[in-house]
Amino acid sequence: MERREAEESGAGGNMSKVEEKKWSRRADDGGENKENLSKEKFDLAGVYVSDAQYNRNIPFDPSPQAVRLYLLYNHGLLHVLVYVFIMVDLALALFEEPAVVSLPLWATSAMELVCLLAITLRVIHYSKVIPRRIFFRDPKNLCIIVIITLFLIDMIIYGALYASGHSSVRWSRVLRPLLLVNVTEGQQLRRAFRSIRNALPQILVVFCLFIFSLLIFSLMALKLLGKRNLKTIDGTSYFTNYLESVFELYVLLTTANSPDVMMPAYNYSSYFAIFFILYIVINTYTFMSVFLAVVYNNYKKHLKEEVRQLVKTKRQKLRRAFCLLKENVGTVGNEGTGGTGEIGTNPVVSQSRWTELVKQVQPNISTAHRELLWSVLDHNNKGHIGKQAFLQIADLLNIQVITLKSRPHPFQLWMPALYNSTVSRIIHRIVKHRVFVFVYDAVILVNAVFIGLDEEDPLVSNAEWAFLTLYLLEILLKLYTFEPRAFFARHQFWNWFDTIIILSALLATIINAALKSYSFLLGPQLILLDVVRLSWRYADITLDTVALDTSQKLAVLVTDAPARHAPTICPLLNSAGGYTSRQILDIVFILRVLRLIRVVDTIPSFRAIIDTLTRIGPPMLTFGQLILVVYYIFAMVGMELFKGKIQVFAANSTDPAREYCGNPLLKDSAFARNNYCKNNFNDVVSSFILLLELTVVNQWHVLTGGFTAVTHNAARIFFVLFHIVVVIIIINIFVAFILEAFFIEYMVEKTDLHTSLEKKIEELNLCVEQEQMNGNLVEAMETQENDMGSSEGAKTRPTLMFKISSKRYRTMDALLQRMFETETDLSADDMNEDAEDMNFSNPSFNPA
Repeated sequence: MERREAEESGAGGNMSKVEEKKWSRRADDGGENKENLSKEKFDLAGVYVSDAQYNRNIPFDPSPQAVRLYLLYNHGLLHVLVYVFIMVDLALALFEEPAVVSLPLWATSAMELVCLLAITLRVIHYSKVIPRRIFFRDPKNLCIIVIITLFLIDMIIYGALYASGHSSVRWSRVLRPLLLVNVTEGQQLRRAFRSIRNALPQILVVFCLFIFSLLIFSLMALKLLGKRNLKTIDGTSYFTNYLESVFELYVLLTTANSPDVMMPAYNYSSYFAIFFILYIVINTYTFMSVFLAVVYNNYKKHLKEEVRQLVKTKRQKLRRAFCLLKENVGTVGNEGTGGTGEIGTNPVVSQSRWTELVKQVQPNISTAHRELLWSVLDHNNKGHIGKQAFLQIADLLNIQVITLKSRPHPFQLWMPALYNSTVSRIIHRIVKHRVFVFVYDAVILVNAVFIGLDEEDPLVSNAEWAFLTLYLLEILLKLYTFEPRAFFARHQFWNWFDTIIILSALLATIINAALKSYSFLLGPQLILLDVVRLSWRYADITLDTVALDTSQKLAVLVTDAPARHAPTICPLLNSAGGYTSRQILDIVFILRVLRLIRVVDTIPSFRAIIDTLTRIGPPMLTFGQLILVVYYIFAMVGMELFKGKIQVFAANSTDPAREYCGNPLLKDSAFARNNYCKNNFNDVVSSFILLLELTVVNQWHVLTGGFTAVTHNAARIFFVLFHIVVVIIIINIFVAFILEAFFIEYMVEKTDLHTSLEKKIEELNLCVEQEQMNGNLVEAMETQENDMGSSEGAKTRPTLMFKISSKRYRTMDALLQRMFETETDLSADDMNEDAEDMNFSNPSFNPA
């Protein structure tokens, strides 16, 4: 086996020390080494490294044809298209009955068929990548096949019934979000669901204990309060029904009906307060805290095992890639241990092969970036790296490094005499000085104070133009001082932020001024106090006089036109601030207020928290998908159960049914009194908003009571189940997960690989100082050049500089690995895998 591997690697076992030195010097000669390694093996090694980098765990077939299909399968555009078709399929609920915008059944059915066809083609493509026996054993593939089949069956049945004039239920809509879970790209979402599923046994134990406590307290409430003829504020009976008592105390667990549920008993006797205090302490504070701890502890335990398997698979793929690329370098044996000084072999990967591999895996990085990464792994400049260094390639490629190019300013090339003059240099020093930043931070704060004042005051109105002028001057001075392409580089967030905000505010201010001037020219003699829901009939009207109805705050035109035209209500804009002008001005103020964010970011303590939140932000999208799946399922079920039960009327409607949301069963109910008519399941948008209100918990018992009144008491099961799934389980896990991720990001130091890369950048004198990086990247580069002096900086400052942009994690997998790296011990697995590597045989390739 070892002989065969040596022959395949193209390196013999009897290499002299002189030959080894000559070989190690070939840093840029990759042609011969790459020719010795077949293209199929090289492509396969690149796939293994790419899978390790992006934490893909797909057991693909290593044949050349399957590898080519696998590379196409992992194309970024196809990933985007999969999510686009799934989102379009989910969005069809907007156009299906009950619809926000109604479309014919054939249109929505055709769109859904196109989405299902795209997902089917994706599944077929996947089946060509992995062995067939593995494909049909994978539950997610079977789930997608079953879902698509059920979709087609439901579409046929629903379409036939609809054509014959019968109503039916679109039950397959509940299955739509499951496509988001079971596609290959949804591995992080599947991991979250799988971890919750694995934690359910322990969660159910605590939940059953809580239910037991709830039932006991409900029975006590029934016996203590049920026969005292107490009434609630609505006049209903008080704790006379056991099931009602259970529900009321369950709501009290969420504090939504506190203290209302306690007041009748408390007014009757102060001693009954002891009962409710004990219930709240035991269930709301103690049980819910224990429940949170058990939920997250079990979730974390199973999630840690998932991460352990993830890291193990990642290392296995990198080991396989190493075995495909390795060459044998001669080493001298140790005579002192009984050896004879014979030459042995040591498997390594040469720089030429490593460079070609990185070009294939991540072609967008520059040559200088690749050389920097290689210098981190090959710190002894041997020209090759061993297995342990090679295993770091995936993590190293995931570190985001900014390559900074030093370019001369265009003014430096166009008019060097003016740009290098004394006055120009003074301007440069002023703009680069920290006092310049502090001054404009103070200007932003003063502007915020003026925004809170009355904008009708001429002083305030003119001050807005002064502030806008100062902001424009700031941008122009920075563009004059810093090279424009570097100033607007991809990573210069605050530069883009300031420029967009200022230009948008300038445009909005100009539009606002133009609208005021235009309305003044139209009719300066009209005074319009308020305009709401008016119609403007302008044809054949000649202005005679203007009457002002101060009671209605309307400008009424009295005309000499025919009676059918008089009086005509005319909504006009004026210099006092019509609706459109007012709206534009509000946009200006909002844009100005957003600049306060920059001031907050300059405070070190605030910046640390903001940076931490932005780092853990992208991986948190997984929980957003989790909430979307659950919301969508409950929204579809809710629309089938409660659609049309509650009606919404316009605010100016005089229909008596408006008082009870169009359903007589809601007369005199808290739901109707609070004007909750828009909280309904009449379309998917209203359903999502209602579910969000239920997640917030406040007044959820009133919302539940409204739907219970128009249907049946059993409707409470729907709302209680939603509360258990979303609020008690998912939200608790989400909050606890964010807390742990925040603490890790806020307190834990950088990884060893980050540190090694930063040290190498510093050794090569290609770094930007961290203290200066806390401000602006361009300013940091220019400040370093300024510190060196004009002549010295131009000579010694390198044209390329590097900086690790952030510790932000691109995927949830990277964050999870960071969270559990101190708790994941793979030393035993490493030993076993090392033993497996001794017997690992490279795949044999046959003609495709």
